[in-house]
Amino acid sequence: MVPSDFKALIQRFYQLQSERVETYRLFEEGHEAYLRTGPHYDFEHYKQLVHEITQAFSGISKEVLEIKGRLHREFDRADLSEHIAKLQSKEKQKLELTAKLQLAKQQAQDHPDDEGCRDRIQELKHEIIKNKEALSEIMQDFKYDSEECD
Repeated sequence: MVPSDFKALIQRFYQLQSERVETYRLFEEGHEAYLRTGPHYDFEHYKQLVHEITQAFSGISKEVLEIKGRLHREFDRADLSEHIAKLQSKEKQKLELTAKLQLAKQQAQDHPDDEGCRDRIQELKHEIIKNKEALSEIMQDFKYDSEECD
């Protein structure tokens, strides 16, 4: 029998990952809106969005790390804790790639004749796809390992 605390912790982890996905969606929508304000960009509005997104990601990461610690300490699940550590590393990389992609998109918009900008966008999109595949694989491993107790 699996303690209900364990199941609640796993459920909360999944909720946080869903919040993370939604936060990325809002970030992307906000950046698209920002690009539409060009060539005289509304940087103040975008800066506020970045601040809010950063706070959201920070709160999510903080709680995910608390779950990681509890899984290790209270439930002796170093395996799940390790999956979360890998996930956090990939999420950090995804955020960095997303920021680079947003900058590349603005550069491409500001310099439409620059082939290098479009090439860079494609490279970054490819890196993000590989990152998302790695995240998906980690989540599958986490799901499999967390359900083996049921």
